[in-house]
Amino acid sequence: MPIKDILPSKLGFGAAPLGNMFRNIPEAEALATVEAAWNDGIRYFDTAPLYGAGLAEIRLGEALRGKPRDELVISTKVGRIILDEVEDVSARDLGEKGDVFKYGRPNKIVNDYSSDATLRSIEDSLTRLQTDHIEIVWIHDVAQDFYGDDWVSIFESARKGAFRALDRLRDEGVIKGWGLGVNRVEPIEVLLELQEPRPDGSLLAGRYTLLDHDAALQRLMPMVSERGLGIVVGGPYSSGALVGGPNFEYAPATPQILSKVERIKAIADRYRVSMKAAGLQFALANPAVAAVIPGASKPSRVAEDGAALREIIPTDFWRELREAKLVNPAAPLPGVR
Repeated sequence: MPIKDILPSKLGFGAAPLGNMFRNIPEAEALATVEAAWNDGIRYFDTAPLYGAGLAEIRLGEALRGKPRDELVISTKVGRIILDEVEDVSARDLGEKGDVFKYGRPNKIVNDYSSDATLRSIEDSLTRLQTDHIEIVWIHDVAQDFYGDDWVSIFESARKGAFRALDRLRDEGVIKGWGLGVNRVEPIEVLLELQEPRPDGSLLAGRYTLLDHDAALQRLMPMVSERGLGIVVGGPYSSGALVGGPNFEYAPATPQILSKVERIKAIADRYRVSMKAAGLQFALANPAVAAVIPGASKPSRVAEDGAALREIIPTDFWRELREAKLVNPAAPLPGVR
């Protein structure tokens, strides 16, 4: 089933911060954040075993326990097995994410995209999430940012294992859909060119944002639209850089990125547009985008996201961004032809 037909709304909740992303988040604060999302009408929640070595799934499961299961959609990811044994968190090789989850659980993480590992990963996630089913499963990080030049061989391993296992689970009705959950355009392009198995959509983080969207716009979104699928956009604020944070792509933002943010913000300030609203509404203006899932670790951040989605943005704001060459001239913009 196409992802766009599975998701209940355009705004979802990215649970990566619940895994103690960048900081040690108090348990009560994490649970209150999910509760705030639920109270604001959010019914799509995305997580992964990698986020805090299972911590995000555990917290999400606890926060959603008792909520009407038929009213919400959960997606998680496969490709990593979380073991009971402890390891040195600082020694983990997480590609560009580095030590983003150094405050998470110390459990050992093993990369494995085989069929057996995929089934085990789903069973483990069901336990941590305290649920009996998961609607969507993404295959996590089979891309250059994690595996460098070896990513093609990792992708092939996943094609023979995880892809086929998830395709079978979807056909059997165990899950509703599957695809990739990556930070790069190329793996999704390769996936969509395969004759079989056939995905239902994918999650693309950080590659369709106000700060970085050219490759996805020109190469990926047309393929997605032609197949009637959908892209879930993760990281719409570019690791926080778009909304004044110091990081872009899990690392300190470069002077070029900071300059672009300043130029966008100068225009936004003149039109009294919040940067969150600009980021969310830009992503959702593309018809190939099924949903956007900003992450949050505080209830107040959830409220800001909801308000940003509802904010009225003057059409002239978008026109000025285009005239200033701050967005690709071919990018769909709200209300602008």
